[in-house]
Amino acid sequence: MFRRSGCLMFLVLLGLLTMTFTASAEQRVGIVFSTGGLGDLTFNDAALRGLQKAKKDMGISFQFIEPKDVENLEDHLKAFAMEDYDLVFAVGFQHEAALTQVAQDFPHINFAIVDSVVSAPNVSSVTFMEHDGSFLVGVLAGKMTNSNIVGFVGGMEVPLIRKFQSGFEQGVGFVNPDARVLVDYAGSFRAPALGKQLAISQNERGADIVYHASGATGIGVISAAQENGFHAVGVDSEQDHLAPGTVLTSMVKRVDVAVYETIRSLVEGNLQPGERHFGVAEGGVGTSDFQYTRDIIPQDALDAVESAKAEIISGEIVVIDPTR
Repeated sequence: MFRRSGCLMFLVLLGLLTMTFTASAEQRVGIVFSTGGLGDLTFNDAALRGLQKAKKDMGISFQFIEPKDVENLEDHLKAFAMEDYDLVFAVGFQHEAALTQVAQDFPHINFAIVDSVVSAPNVSSVTFMEHDGSFLVGVLAGKMTNSNIVGFVGGMEVPLIRKFQSGFEQGVGFVNPDARVLVDYAGSFRAPALGKQLAISQNERGADIVYHASGATGIGVISAAQENGFHAVGVDSEQDHLAPGTVLTSMVKRVDVAVYETIRSLVEGNLQPGERHFGVAEGGVGTSDFQYTRDIIPQDALDAVESAKAEIISGEIVVIDPTR
């Protein structure tokens, strides 16, 4: 009887030790989103998908903060660092100044930032070649426009968003030198009503296709296109399903892949500081798969997009990055 009880006690203790080991081995990730917040159907939502997949595949746990403004970003990042999270993610270029300071204050914490570069020995910086992906949707718009006028609606007029604008303009001009691009900025990533107003204004001035790079503001752009009978191009996440047949394609920016791969490096023990770039060749940027519009897009337009993609990868086409 004693032996059986002792054996049982040993197994219980072994189970407790195993549970303790598993809990301590779980990697904790804290993430501070961009001020656009969740529900933007683009940038932040893509980052969340990467987190959820990492949790499912690797067993990590995560907590997140949705900041209302940039003034509190440093405090939000510090909150995770003070709790000794294994990785603290800053999503968006708005975090650059705050993370520069916090990374210096907490040198033992691993940090990562999306869409900006912070040069520090404990920061991994993830950037995308948005100008290359925007070139591809510009090629499509240049081939598809009937009015020879297309539009671009940006969120905040900052270097990052100018990469989207410039790439789009270059792509349009590459296949259609006669086309003109109208450009407006909303000054916000969370103003769908203003996005709608700007898109309608561009349509009234002749634009029959409007590409947005504006976070939740772009929801208004897509709504305007759907209600007024012109086409839109989505951004960051695949937005084609929001208005099937109206959204020609989306310039997909795989923030989810970047977040997932960074977390995998952490879990596998090979997370490195420095820069990591995601372009067309890496599958980091590109077009969605035309699920709802393949039947209305001429084959020569689809071919032009594929040709441009191949030439960007080969180096035959070099899209100018306006920030460099």
